[in-house]
Amino acid sequence: MKIGFFGIGSGASAEPTIAIELAQHAEAAGMESMWTGEHVVFPSPRQPPSPAEPDHPMLHPSTVLAFLAAKTSKIRLGTGIVLIAQRNPLVLSKEMASLDVLSNGRLILGIGAGYLHQEFAALGIPFHERGARSNEYIEIMRALWNQAQPTFNGRFYQFNDIDAQPRPIQDGGPPIVVGGTSLGALKRAAKYGQGWYGFAMNVDQTAAVVARLHELEGGDQLEISVTPSMRVDAAAIAAFRDVGVDRIISLIPQDESRARQAMDALMKESAEA
Repeated sequence: MKIGFFGIGSGASAEPTIAIELAQHAEAAGMESMWTGEHVVFPSPRQPPSPAEPDHPMLHPSTVLAFLAAKTSKIRLGTGIVLIAQRNPLVLSKEMASLDVLSNGRLILGIGAGYLHQEFAALGIPFHERGARSNEYIEIMRALWNQAQPTFNGRFYQFNDIDAQPRPIQDGGPPIVVGGTSLGALKRAAKYGQGWYGFAMNVDQTAAVVARLHELEGGDQLEISVTPSMRVDAAAIAAFRDVGVDRIISLIPQDESRARQAMDALMKESAEA
């Protein structure tokens, strides 16, 4: 089982010295990856379905991961998740290729269509188009990363006679991990992704999603990552492994000292699973 943690660059670890300490501690402890989320804005005052108060600090994914790439050497860097439908895909392609180069090929690109309608409204992106945009934007990024002479003719973007260098370090580009449990998200993962990511899931919920993925063409080839909704101990790790999970991405406490303790405890439980 691969073991990572979620939340770097958010809350207390949005403070640079704490982010460095946690990233380096995780790497020294033998953790496989660290993951950061994304929200450009939160509604103020807080409104459903916002996951946080409007004053909650959250660093931009590629910024914090590039910063920590320079402070680490082995741990993988995951976006959990980039809200792809809110982005210009050509700019995002350059951004993530740059991060892959600067990290020497350590990027895992987790993407999702998004769910916070107030954020879409603020950005001027039609909420109802998020699924179609997500699919097209993945195709655009792959074209820019892999085609000798990138060209694309889609619903939202068209281009030819362009190039964008440098290309990512990883062959074919960073692996794309698709988040979400809707049918659209699962189809997106099976068609476009190398992995699927479930957030705040228990074992039974995860098993049901894995079964649904296996019904889709390509869905049985995905690397399965989950942030559990319960305490992660050896028994939980074994139970998730038994239903097909390849990576546990555990939430860590916001307090720096407690975060380090949680990482050490998680790695001990993993060894015992």
